Amino acid sequence: MMLRRDFITFLGGAAAWPLAAWAQPAGKLPTIGYLGGATPTADGPNTAAFLERLRELGWIEGRNVAIEYRWADGRAEVAAQLAAEFVRLKVDVILVSGNEAALEAKRATSVIPIVFAVAGDPLGTGLVASLARPGGNVTGLSNQLTEGAGKRVELLREVVPGLRRLGLLAAVNPLGGLEVKEVQAVAAGIGIAVITLNIRSKSDIAQSFDALNGRANALYVANSAFLAANRMRVITLALGMRLPTIFPSRAWLEAGGVISYGASFLDRFRRSADLVDKILRGTKPADIPVEQPSKFELGVNLVAAKAIGLTIPEGFLARADEVIE
Repeated sequence: MMLRRDFITFLGGAAAWPLAAWAQPAGKLPTIGYLGGATPTADGPNTAAFLERLRELGWIEGRNVAIEYRWADGRAEVAAQLAAEFVRLKVDVILVSGNEAALEAKRATSVIPIVFAVAGDPLGTGLVASLARPGGNVTGLSNQLTEGAGKRVELLREVVPGLRRLGLLAAVNPLGGLEVKEVQAVAAGIGIAVITLNIRSKSDIAQSFDALNGRANALYVANSAFLAANRMRVITLALGMRLPTIFPSRAWLEAGGVISYGASFLDRFRRSADLVDKILRGTKPADIPVEQPSKFELGVNLVAAKAIGLTIPEGFLARADEVIE
């Protein structure tokens, strides 16, 4: 029999648990369906950032919340299957990474709340009807990839003064098309020709680099879960061709990329836990505005730069948020 002091202690601890945990049927924890757009390895740091913030908000995996993890390996058809599986499992909220996975989740359900941790252009790709009033069952965090495209082109030109021909590697998806158009428009305005290479499969990656050989002064890699899932292949081929490269996130820098510029993905995933928390406590996604990034990071991998014989100007390094030496 539970003693009175033990029962009071139990109540005191339970009072700190999120309210949604009490609303579930006996034995069922509120469940998050975690749909990573790439792979466990590529998404690892982002997943850790999400879980850390979730714990800070009082959600302890296995105690008062359950999490089902799935990864799409950068493939839209796999993301569609996994989203449908979450619907069958009747999860309480789906957290997704990337536009493609988010779009597939939206197609799979109009009822289960969906939070996208990162999405390049949620308005342009049709994820939400409005940033201020998303409507429907989808909300999340934008990383403004299309808006940052022009800045990435300018940064490349700064470190490659003779830049006249720019290779552009982009996976074929709705966001990729928007980013490609932005890169092409900005480059044309400053006299840079763009060689666009559309990636549909893993075999396309090596073939695209063969097509670039001797034709480009630098390489712009557009954001996509598919390219992120094949990050090491892309970086190895770029280094082998001694191409200055720019990428959309810090994770590419750590894997051996030369320059990265974009919103902090770790910050986006931490913030996504706050949105999931609100939904588990009863807030509707339609009432949660899409958050815009407040922090953009410029990173330089000097080891990679030296490996391809690229000298980064001192002024450029002084502006960088992170320099790997």
